[in-house]
Amino acid sequence: MKKNLFSLALAAVMMMSIVACGGGDGGGGETAGTSPTAEADSAAPAPSSGGAAISGVATYQDGDPDTEIKMDADPVCASLHPDVVHTEKIVHDDSGNLANVFVYIKEGLDGKSFSAPSTAHVLDQVGCQYTPHVSGVMVNQKLVIRNSDPTLHNVHAMPSSNKEFNMGQPFQGMELEHTFDQAEVMVPFKCDVHPWMASYMAVLDHPFFAVSGADGSFAIENVPAGSYVVEAWHEELGTQTQSVTVDEGGEVAASFDFSPAG
Repeated sequence: MKKNLFSLALAAVMMMSIVACGGGDGGGGETAGTSPTAEADSAAPAPSSGGAAISGVATYQDGDPDTEIKMDADPVCASLHPDVVHTEKIVHDDSGNLANVFVYIKEGLDGKSFSAPSTAHVLDQVGCQYTPHVSGVMVNQKLVIRNSDPTLHNVHAMPSSNKEFNMGQPFQGMELEHTFDQAEVMVPFKCDVHPWMASYMAVLDHPFFAVSGADGSFAIENVPAGSYVVEAWHEELGTQTQSVTVDEGGEVAASFDFSPAG
């Protein structure tokens, strides 16, 4: 019965994708392909010259654990995971270091302009999960969305300031390309076929951002000297801000503790 229901869902999504979102329209549009054309960049594109750094650690102590995912609705997805899989909504180690926190300069760059990098950012679908779970791109930077799984995915971006798009990728190795033309934090991504799939992507007009790793650490490098408001964003735990001042070639700490009060 589950297989029959899933087959019907696949057919419905493929039809919706063909009818609703087949092509791009210049800026902010998307195009589809079948062969890999880009390599993933790092969490942040290479920034302009600066010399200062903002670094720290995101933590989360004594809070709720991550939630297990049940992928039985799609036998292909289930077969790709012999072990337990989690949502990646709250990823922290035994020491309370918190991953997937997006940290960026929110204020203080007025009057400065930065060009988008020539390298593409890749959002992949691996094991019926988006990779990376949290990331960032610059305005007008090429985004490549790839399906590395042997099953249908449906990429549904739901921005507020940019153009929404919803496009099916029924075959392994398929890619689509997209660019965002407005700054926005955050753009949620989901898959209409697999409801547990989620990713969040910031679109910024500057390159000064980072995502905390498995050890909770992050570093925003090559920052121009100045005073800034830095924001840390987490999909479940909200946002926090700090004001920092960095000297030319210096480094300042800006750590964020998302632990529940009390």
